[in-house]
Amino acid sequence: MVLQAIKYTRGDLWILDQLKLPHSEVYDEIKTAQDAWHAIKEMRTRGAPAIAIVAALALAVELEHLSKNGKLSQLADEVSVFVHEKLDYLITSRPTAVNLADAARKLKRTVQSAAQTQGATGQDVEEVYVKAAEQMLVDDVADNEAIGRHGAEWILKNARAGSTDQVSILTHCNTGSLATAGYGTALGVIRSLHAKGSLAQAFCTETRPYNQGSRLTAFELVHDKIPSTLITDSMAAALLSQSQIAAIVVGADRVVANGDTANKIGTYGLAVLARYHGLKFLVAAPRTTIDLSIQRGSDIVIEKRPGKEVTLIKGPRYDGVSLDLGQVETVGIAADGINVWNPAFDVTPADLIDSIITEVGVAEKDSLGNFNLAQLFDSSAANGQSTTVKER
Repeated sequence: MVLQAIKYTRGDLWILDQLKLPHSEVYDEIKTAQDAWHAIKEMRTRGAPAIAIVAALALAVELEHLSKNGKLSQLADEVSVFVHEKLDYLITSRPTAVNLADAARKLKRTVQSAAQTQGATGQDVEEVYVKAAEQMLVDDVADNEAIGRHGAEWILKNARAGSTDQVSILTHCNTGSLATAGYGTALGVIRSLHAKGSLAQAFCTETRPYNQGSRLTAFELVHDKIPSTLITDSMAAALLSQSQIAAIVVGADRVVANGDTANKIGTYGLAVLARYHGLKFLVAAPRTTIDLSIQRGSDIVIEKRPGKEVTLIKGPRYDGVSLDLGQVETVGIAADGINVWNPAFDVTPADLIDSIITEVGVAEKDSLGNFNLAQLFDSSAANGQSTTVKER
């Protein structure tokens, strides 16, 4: 059974607190947009697709409670303004992740259209919003499964290492059920390979400084009984030089028009290593992660995180024999007073990316070495002349 990081029924939302993983599974109730903002900012929930879903559903829950308690305005325009303001507020929780802003834009348009309908009430606008947010949850799972299928097929066709029937994959950060509504993007590709019997080994990086790889990806891989091995970030080059890795597959927080990709810090370095070692470097992301309004990666706003995330580490105490899960401690691991530079993301140039895996197919470069990502949004234009899009 795949992990469930988001539990939702109408009027009720719970998220798995990822700060407590892998040692304990605790679900936090989210009742309002403010609850969601803090959960996202504190990284109790994370991953670009999951952030968007949690934010959208949190506001749906808040609206539902207001309606049931008779506190929702009966005026359609007032509810529309309320939704717009709450969505703008939620976007500030994680500005680099484009999925959240994309979801907010779509929900705003939906609500505005509903509010302009002749005779619409505040209740009507609320119902339209809630249904749209719920549909985003359903669509994300289906999209992730399609990403996994397309990615696995592409890798088996284009990135085999050696002569075996199975391939090994290296991934970074966490891109699985904990980062999405379910199944995952890059980890979804690994899951699909495993389901086909085509995965030899999944390698995951520790992903400093927040350790999403060792805490979250490793947790998912062990949970699903997928053959896997953890490495520190600094071991990647040695691994690639000594092992039959077929490809590196990562997720994305934002892919811009030319294919430059913002993802968890350390992704750029892995892309450089992949190019040196002659390996395929793939980005797996739904189309909601693609931002055609930005032309190049240098224009992406990169979030800076607190220095204490680098200088401190938190976990259960080890007594020499086993972990004492009841005794969680924070330990300093750096010299006191040292300055810290802690960007949450880096930008991998499109030149270092071989393909971008989406829910509608795999985007490849044209004969000039350029991505034409706009074609992913126009199936009639996917004629194989430039970007290759393998339609569902």
